[in-house]
Amino acid sequence: MAEVRPFRAWRPAQELAERIAALPYDVVSTKEAKEETAREPYSFLAVDRPETQFEDGMDATQDRVYERAGDLLGQRMKEGSFRQEEKPCYYIYELERLGHVQTGIAACVSVDDYLNGVIRRHENTRKEKEDDRTRHVKACEAQTGPVFLAYRATEEIAAVTKRCRQEPCLYDFCSPDGIRHRVWRIGRQDEIEALHEAFGRVKRLYIADGHHRCASAVRVAQEYRKEHPDHTGEEPYNYILSVLFPDDQLTILEYNRVIRDLNGMTPREFLQKIGEKFEITPMEGMYRPERKGLFGLYLKKTWYRLTPKEGAEKGRNAEEQADPAEQLDVAVLQRLILEPVLGITDPRTDERIDFVGGVRGLKELEKRCEEDCAAAFSLYPTSIEELFAVADAGLLMPPKSTWFEPKLRSGLFIHSLKDR
Repeated sequence: MAEVRPFRAWRPAQELAERIAALPYDVVSTKEAKEETAREPYSFLAVDRPETQFEDGMDATQDRVYERAGDLLGQRMKEGSFRQEEKPCYYIYELERLGHVQTGIAACVSVDDYLNGVIRRHENTRKEKEDDRTRHVKACEAQTGPVFLAYRATEEIAAVTKRCRQEPCLYDFCSPDGIRHRVWRIGRQDEIEALHEAFGRVKRLYIADGHHRCASAVRVAQEYRKEHPDHTGEEPYNYILSVLFPDDQLTILEYNRVIRDLNGMTPREFLQKIGEKFEITPMEGMYRPERKGLFGLYLKKTWYRLTPKEGAEKGRNAEEQADPAEQLDVAVLQRLILEPVLGITDPRTDERIDFVGGVRGLKELEKRCEEDCAAAFSLYPTSIEELFAVADAGLLMPPKSTWFEPKLRSGLFIHSLKDR
C-alpha cells in the first residue's frame, strides 16, 4: 500500500506565487527559459535551469552552474521569497484549462515504494537527464519540481478533498498560458490523518509525468543512505515531492511525430510503400484521428487518413498480441512504418525523428514540415487505462507515448532535504 505523507513545504510568499510558478524545466528549451527569466526575474526557471544565469553558450553541465541553482534558491529562501510551513501539511493543487478541472494532492511519497513496485513507471529514463536532475537535487539540497502521479480514484480521498476546498485558498492565479492554478492547505490534524489513511489503502501509484525527477530523487536517497548507514528511514531524502491525481480527472493528449526525411524515397514512393499495409485516404484540411487504430499523415501539404488493412500485422503470435505495450498506437506506427519503411529502429536516439506534444496542435506539424521535416504523423491519444495496463504488467511504453496537460508548475512546493 502507498505511503503518502504530509511535509513542511517551502512555498512562495503569497504575493509572489504567480511570478515564481514556472513550467517544468524539461518542457522548455534553454532559449525559452532565458527569455522567460528575462521577462520575469522571479521565475523559478532561474533555479530549475540555472544556465539561464550565465552568458549564452555556457556549458550547462559545469559544477558552477548547479552551484548557482543552490545559491539562488538559498538566497530566495533567506530573503523571504519562500517561506517554510511550520508543520507538515498536505496541499490541494487544482488546475483548470479550457473548462477542464483536475484536483490533486501535493505530498511526499516513499522512495521504498518506488523500489518495491508500489509506484509504477511506464518509461525508461536516459542517463544524461537523470544525471542532470541528480546533480541539481544535490546542489539545491531540495527537490524543486513535483513528480506527477496518478492513482485509481477513491471516494475517501475525494471526500477529504471536497471538504478542504471549502476553506480559503492560499493561491489563486492564471499563468500566461491561460491555466488557472489554485492551492489550499490541509493543516487540520483530523483531515491529515484521514487523508493519510485513505492513501494507505491505495495499492498502486503511477508515474504520469516526471520519470527523471522521480529516478533522480531515488538515486540521491540511495547515495545518502550509503553515506549514512545509521539512517532511520525518516530523513527527508527518503521521500519524493509529488502531486497525486485521481485517474478520472486526467487528460492525456496525443504525442505526434515529425520525420526529417523519407529514407531516400520520393513522396510518391513513400505513399506506395505504406499503401501495402494501409488504406490511404486524402482529407480536406487537417486530420486528427477520431479513434484508436487510425493515423494521420501530413505530406507535401496534404493530409491523409491511414487505416490499417485487414491482415496488416499477420504473423504476430498470441503473446505479442496480448502485450499491452505492443497494442499502443505509437507501437503500431513504429512497427508498421517508422522502422520497416523509414529505417528508424530506435526512436529514442535517432535524430531523424522528433516529437510534438498535442498541446501545440496540428498547425505545428504543418509548420515543422515547412521548416525542417518531410512528413508528420498525428496520433490518437494513449488512454490512462492503457498506461495503467502497461505499468501493471511491468512493461515500458515507447518513448513519448503520452502528453499530460495541463502541466504542473514548479516553484509552488519545495521539499527540502535538510533543515534550513
